[in-house]
Amino acid sequence: MTDNQKTITTRLLNFCSRLPIPIARFIARFLAGLVNLLQVTKTSEIIRLNIEICFPDMDQKRREKITEQAIRNELQSYMEFFSIWGGSNEKNIARIHNIQGEQLFHDAIQAGKGLVLIVPHFGTWEVMNAWFAQYTQLTIMYEPIKDAGADQFVRTARSRENATLVPTDESGVRQIFKALKRGGTTVILPDHSPHHESELIKYFGIPLSSSNLSAKLIQKTKAKALFLYAIRNDNDGFDMFIEPIDEQIYQVDANQGTRLIFNTQEKLIRKYPVHYHWSYKRFKANPELKKIYDIPKQDATALIHSVRNSSLIED
Repeated sequence: MTDNQKTITTRLLNFCSRLPIPIARFIARFLAGLVNLLQVTKTSEIIRLNIEICFPDMDQKRREKITEQAIRNELQSYMEFFSIWGGSNEKNIARIHNIQGEQLFHDAIQAGKGLVLIVPHFGTWEVMNAWFAQYTQLTIMYEPIKDAGADQFVRTARSRENATLVPTDESGVRQIFKALKRGGTTVILPDHSPHHESELIKYFGIPLSSSNLSAKLIQKTKAKALFLYAIRNDNDGFDMFIEPIDEQIYQVDANQGTRLIFNTQEKLIRKYPVHYHWSYKRFKANPELKKIYDIPKQDATALIHSVRNSSLIED
C-alpha cells in the first residue's frame, strides 16, 4: 500500500469515527436499503444462504424478512464500530444504557480465578470493551488488519481500553493462560473457523471444524466463564447482556465444552436472528462443504441437506 493510500484510509476512518451514532446508523440503513433492493452483492447471497442453512424449516417469506433485517443490522454495526473506535472510553461507557446480569460479572471478578468472556459475532460487541476495562485487565487475541491504516486505527482504539493485544498463535494462547492464572480477563469470539484442521463439532446440525480454545481455557485454568452480547436500542445507545455458561463446561472434555458454547450461541441466534452477523463463511469449514459459497444456491442447499442427514445417521 502506498503512503497516499494509507492517508486516504486514515482520513476516511477518522471521518467515519467522528460521525454521531444516529448519523452512522442512518448511512448504514440507506446502504442496506440499496443492497436489499438490488440483491446483487456476494455478501447478501452469503447471508441468505447461511440463514437458510440454519433455518431450513422456516417459511421462505420469514427467512427473507430476517435476511433484509440482518443486512441492515450488520451494516449498522460496522458503522457503529467506527464511532466506537473513535470515541473515548468515557463516551463508549455512557453509550451502554442498560446492563442485564451485571452482578454475575462482579461476582466473577471478586472470585479472582480469572474470567473468560464468550462473545459471539452478534450485535455491536465492540462497545463492551471499554466498560469491562474499568474493572479488569483485558488480554485479547488480535490478528493484524492487512490495511496498515486501518490496523493502526484499531490498535490505537484498543490501547485506550486497558487491553493487552496478543498474536493469534501459540505464543498468544500462552500469554492468555498466564493472564487468567493471574486473575485477568480474556475475550474470545467462538464462532470463527480455525486456520488449521480441527475437530468437527456440530453447529446448527452441521459438523464444522471448530476451535475449542474457549473450553480449554475455562477447563485448564478453572476461570469463570460468562456469555455476553450488546444490542442497539432506540435511544442512540446499547443494552448489554451478561449470562452464565452451563456449569457442565467444567466437567466435560474440550469438544463437549465447545458444543455447550455453541448451544448457548444457537439459542441466542434463534431468539434474535436479525442481530447475528451472517456474512461470515462459517459453513465451508467441513471437508464436504469447502465450495459451498461458490456453487449455485440450489446445489449448495442440496449438499447441506446431504451432510446434515449423514451426521444424523452417524449419531
